Amino acid sequence: MGTNRQYKDSVFTKLFSDKDNLLELYNAIENKNYDKDTEIEITTLENVLYMDMRNDISFLIDGKIVVLIEHQSTINPNMPLRMLLYISRIYEKITESDSLYRSSKMQIPSPEFIVLYNGKDTYPDKQTLKLSEMFKQHGKESPINLELEVKVYNINKGHNPEFAKNSEALDGYEIFIDAVREYEKTMSREDAIRKAVSDCIKRNVLKKFFEYNSSEVVNMLLTEWNWDDAMRVREEEGRQEGIQQGMQQGMQQGMQQGMQQGMKNIVALWEQGISLSEAKKKLGLE
Repeated sequence: MGTNRQYKDSVFTKLFSDKDNLLELYNAIENKNYDKDTEIEITTLENVLYMDMRNDISFLIDGKIVVLIEHQSTINPNMPLRMLLYISRIYEKITESDSLYRSSKMQIPSPEFIVLYNGKDTYPDKQTLKLSEMFKQHGKESPINLELEVKVYNINKGHNPEFAKNSEALDGYEIFIDAVREYEKTMSREDAIRKAVSDCIKRNVLKKFFEYNSSEVVNMLLTEWNWDDAMRVREEEGRQEGIQQGMQQGMQQGMQQGMQQGMKNIVALWEQGISLSEAKKKLGLE
């Protein structure tokens, strides 16, 4: 796990850090029509504090700052809070500190948050996660003055097909991931990745990308998926530990309550004039 703490790039960030691929992907997801001359400034954070794998890309486009994250593990319900912390650091990065204290109002790019889900679990085509739903008190009686919405799109094959139709890079990425998972059923994970890379090159699927980055892709995806597996095991161990602790606490509490009730019953019989030994016999407590 030590190497993962160096924030390794994922295959997704390697592929879509290319501005042409990124623009094409954004057009497909948001149904936009920005041409290739559209200015894009990559603002991805170098030292990501909230994600062990670098599966994020942030960029400025047309007065907006977009935070785009790909997820292959289960979607984290805390994503809106993570996005809030992330965007705060982005604004800090692109803002001059003394500008905050000037008398004139600043103009800042509006934020947009997108998660592309590419995991194995069943997930809807589209879903919106809201920061307001994380607050302890929310609703009509407790209005929330801070909101952040994260749009989550399922990009597995068969979901939101219009995205892949309008983005050749995304279509190739989906084909590659789908092939790896299929090959992994009959061979080791590393062999499955290598086989999928070879197939994509032969089929002219992201051919140049895989020809230039084949070894790196194998290492990146191995690291990413092994990390995901480790996190799932850790979460499962945490759940089991919580269940065991709950059972132990429940048993202890039950025994304590039983003893207290037993003492109350003994006292009640004793107050009726029954001796202590007779009360214990009567209650089956000998």
